[in-house]
Amino acid sequence: MVVLRKVGKYEVGRTIGEGTFAKVKFAQNTETGESVAMKVLDRSTIIKHKMVDQIKREISIMKLVRHPYVVRLHEVLASRTKIYIILEFITGGELFDKIVHHGRLSEAETRRYFQQLIDGVDYCHSKGVYHRDLKPENLLLDSLGNLKISDFGLSALPEQGVSVLRTTCGTPNYVAPEVLSHKGYDGAVADVWSCGVILYVLMAGYLPFDELDISTLYSKIEKADFSCPSWFPVGAKSLIHRMLDPNPGTRINIMQIRDDEWFKKDYVPVSLLEYEEVNLDDLNAVFEDSEEQLPNEQCGDEDMGPMILNAFDLIILSQGLNLATLFDRREDSVKHQTRFVTQKLPKDVLSSMEVVAQSMGFKTHIRNYKMRVEGLSADKASHFSIILEIFEVAPTFYMVDFQKAAGDTDEFLKIYKNFYNNIEDIISKPPNERSKSRITKSKSKRR
Repeated sequence: MVVLRKVGKYEVGRTIGEGTFAKVKFAQNTETGESVAMKVLDRSTIIKHKMVDQIKREISIMKLVRHPYVVRLHEVLASRTKIYIILEFITGGELFDKIVHHGRLSEAETRRYFQQLIDGVDYCHSKGVYHRDLKPENLLLDSLGNLKISDFGLSALPEQGVSVLRTTCGTPNYVAPEVLSHKGYDGAVADVWSCGVILYVLMAGYLPFDELDISTLYSKIEKADFSCPSWFPVGAKSLIHRMLDPNPGTRINIMQIRDDEWFKKDYVPVSLLEYEEVNLDDLNAVFEDSEEQLPNEQCGDEDMGPMILNAFDLIILSQGLNLATLFDRREDSVKHQTRFVTQKLPKDVLSSMEVVAQSMGFKTHIRNYKMRVEGLSADKASHFSIILEIFEVAPTFYMVDFQKAAGDTDEFLKIYKNFYNNIEDIISKPPNERSKSRITKSKSKRR
C-alpha cells in the first residue's frame, strides 16, 4: 500500500519525473482541488554547492516568467531538508513520448511546435533565464496540444560543469559543442543549438548525433558532423544547418530565426498574459531557518513506487477477463503476450533487464519505473525502440509490460523472447508450472 505524503496544503502522490538534482511528484492542493507538479530539491545539496543565492535568483526569475509556452511556477515551500517548487501540472505528456510512439512529425506540426519553442525560449532569455537542458523530454504538451517548456534554470548547478547539462539518461546529444569543451559559454547561444537538435528530431524522428561510443559522439558534435534526410524541406534544412553551427560566434541567433522564411510561414504570434503582481515572500521564507516558517510535512515513503493498476487496467491489459495470460504460461506465449508478472522488487527487475539489454548491445534509458531500450535490428538496417514499464498489481506483486515504440514487429517479438529467456529467474509462474520446470531440469540432469 502506498502511503501518501503531505507537505503543507498539498497531498503528494507518486513520482512522475526525475532529473539530475530533483524528483517531480504529482500533488493536489487540498484547499482548491487543483492538481500540481511538485519538484523536490534536496536542501543539503544546494548548501553543499553554495548555490543558495543562485537558486533563489533563478526561482525568483521563474516566478516572474509568465508565458503561455512555459510551465508556470506557483509557489515555493520548504522543510528542514527539502525545497518544494510547486508547478503547473501539464496533462498532455512529453513531446518526447509523442515522437517515440508516432515517429517523425509532419512539416506543419513540426513548425508549429518549433515556433512555440522559440517564442517561449526567446521570452525567457529576455528575462535572463537560460535553460541549458533543452530536449523533447523537457517539452510538455497541454490539453490543447500546445507546448509548455519545463525545468527552466532549476536543474543547473554551474559549479558542476558539464554534469549539469546531462539529460535524465546521461547523454549529451542535445548539448552544444562549446559546452562539451568545458569552456565558458553563452547560455542563449547554447540554447539555440539545442533548439536546432530538437527541430531535427521533430522532423526526422531520430537524433542528428547518436553514437554508442561517447568519444565518437563528442567528435561528431564538435564538428557538426550530421546530414539531413532527403524528405527535409529546403528551408528547414537550411535553418537547421545555421542553428547547428559548431562556432558559437557565427551561429544564428533567435532574432535571425524569427526572420527566417521557413519559420515565418503560418506563424501566429502568441498573446502574452496581462501583467500580474508577483509575490516573492514565499521565496524569502524558504531560506529562513525559523521553524514557524516551515510547512507541515507528513512523510510517507520517499519512493512512491510504480503506478498501481486497478481492475479496469488489468482487464484492458489482459485481453478481457482472462487474467491467466499475464503469467505467460505457454511456451509460445511470447508470440502473443509481451508482459509478465514478478514478485521481485521493481528496482531489482529494472537492474536485471538493463544488464540483459546492454549485454545484447542495446542502449538503455531509465526514468522512474520505465526503461527505454534502443538499438539496431539484427540486419543493422533499421532502428527500433521498446518501452518497458513496471506496474504494481498488488503489494509485492508487479507486472512488467513491453511495448514496441518504433521498428519492426517481428524484430520486437524476437527481442522480447530473448529478454524472456534471459530473465526467467525473476518471472513468477503458477506453482504447477514451476514444479514442471523442476521435473524437467532433474530429468535432464539424470541424462
